[in-house]
Amino acid sequence: MSILKRYISIPLPYRVGVAFLLGVTFGLVLWYYDMANGSNLGQGVATYVSPFGAVLVRMLKMVVIPIVFFSLIVGSSGLSPKKLGRVGGKVILWYMLTSFLAAVIGVGIAMFVHPGQGVAVDVEKLGSSMEEGGPSITPPSGLTDLILKMFTNPFEALANGEFLPIIVFALLFGLAARVLLDHTQNETERKQIQSILDFASGANSVMFKIVSWILEYFPIGVFSLAVVNFGLYGPSIIGPYLKAVLGVISGIAIMVFIIYPILLSLILKENPIDFFKRAKEVMITSFFTRSSAATLPVTIKTAIESFKIKKELAEFSLPVGATINMNGVCIHLPMWAVFATDVFNIDLTVSSLVIIIITTVLSAIGTGGVPGGSLMLLFIVLGTLGLEPNQIATIVALALGVNPLIDMFETMNNVTGDLCCTYIVAKKEGMIDE
Repeated sequence: MSILKRYISIPLPYRVGVAFLLGVTFGLVLWYYDMANGSNLGQGVATYVSPFGAVLVRMLKMVVIPIVFFSLIVGSSGLSPKKLGRVGGKVILWYMLTSFLAAVIGVGIAMFVHPGQGVAVDVEKLGSSMEEGGPSITPPSGLTDLILKMFTNPFEALANGEFLPIIVFALLFGLAARVLLDHTQNETERKQIQSILDFASGANSVMFKIVSWILEYFPIGVFSLAVVNFGLYGPSIIGPYLKAVLGVISGIAIMVFIIYPILLSLILKENPIDFFKRAKEVMITSFFTRSSAATLPVTIKTAIESFKIKKELAEFSLPVGATINMNGVCIHLPMWAVFATDVFNIDLTVSSLVIIIITTVLSAIGTGGVPGGSLMLLFIVLGTLGLEPNQIATIVALALGVNPLIDMFETMNNVTGDLCCTYIVAKKEGMIDE
């Protein structure tokens, strides 16, 4: 077996983790050397190394709009009102409710720990290669402004780098296409609409393939970014990193081991321990695959065989959940949003926090099943705060190194939430095979 094949055979999270640790070590060695000798070696190395990390950040930004746009069209067009019915509607409501709760928890913990406090990041110091061209985004000044911005011309939004109107347009486009397919009697019109949806589905598959290629570049980019960040800022950045990581994991633990058990106890009057015993295979599988979509066969099998959920509900609800129910992501994104406001001294009002929650819930719908998809959504959430493009790139660069670790926990949260919501609806609607 060649060295390249051996390298590729190693699971990606391990490759990224090792690259991050090596980058941290090398960066800290440079920083301590500069401190001991009064030199500027770290800045010099950063000049040559940072382009490799900048390429990764730019590649993520390159794919974020197309993958969110096509994923939302495919996902929303699959929600047929005829197929959905009353039970399907309840499933969607439960998914949106738990996503909202997760986002509130994420914001609450982030505001409690303030992970970016004490970090002074100079984007100029990181080197010009990290700076992203493009227009800055004016943040919504309140809820009314946010609602108005949702319905901006999508092409104007695309030119201005505004993500939220694109999300809303894609959702409406997919839903409108589905309604027309269900009700039109014109066979020619039906074929035309179906061809558009087939194109969106094919384009979505192509984007997933491009993302898989980008993921293979992750170790190189993460190594570069770790060297630059720790070489320039030294051990002072370790504390904020730990606060961000532990804050997200704590939020996920609250969601999985407190919120879900409370829902099961209050609504179904069941012992939550029994739920976790039956769901453990799904939770373990999702933790290591880091993909809701990859875990889906195991999730459906567990739902039908262990939870006795009727097949027709499991095969509808769980694939939908893998697309739109991103509870872990809804905890993760607010942490880095607050991190950014701490670093760049942006005042957060109540309206700003509500905007973060709404944007997080809406944007999280768009990357279901993509390993590391939350990183792409950072561009969307940070954009609503009015950060400059180079500031957004800097925060994404800081988040990249620890994302594979966080991604394992958030995917486990996502899939557990899918199963919990589906089980609640199944029990309440009598869709359990006794």
